[in-house]
Order: sequence, then structure tokens, then C-alpha cells
Amino acid sequence: MKSNEIRQLSIQDLVEKLKEERALLQKLNFSHAVSPVENPMKIKASRRLIARNLTELNVRNEEKEKQA
Repeated sequence: MKSNEIRQLSIQDLVEKLKEERALLQKLNFSHAVSPVENPMKIKASRRLIARNLTELNVRNEEKEKQA
């Protein structure tokens, strides 16, 4: 997902995507510990997507606090 796509999601969708991506990252890490993953760049991409989602959530929370 690109940053533009993430910005278009609602907060609930962001939280849901974050949970899904964290579960995927955990699964990738476990499988990589047992035997090497076919494409280890998936782990890196997953971590970055989690970071993008968290960043967008933090930006929205700061905007809410400024409005209140």
C-alpha cells in the first residue's frame, strides 16, 4: 500500500490493517526462524507497512487533539 492509499482509509480500517499486518509479520518471522523464507524482503516490506500505518494513526490522533 502506498501512502496515498493509507490516507484514504478510515481509522477503523487502519487499525484492522495494522492487526492483519502484524499477524503476517509474526508468521513470517516464525517461519523464517525455522527455515529461510523464500523472499526475505517480505519481512522488510511488512515492517515498513506497519510503520506507515502507525504513522498515519499518530498523525490523525494529533489532529484530533489539536481540534479538541
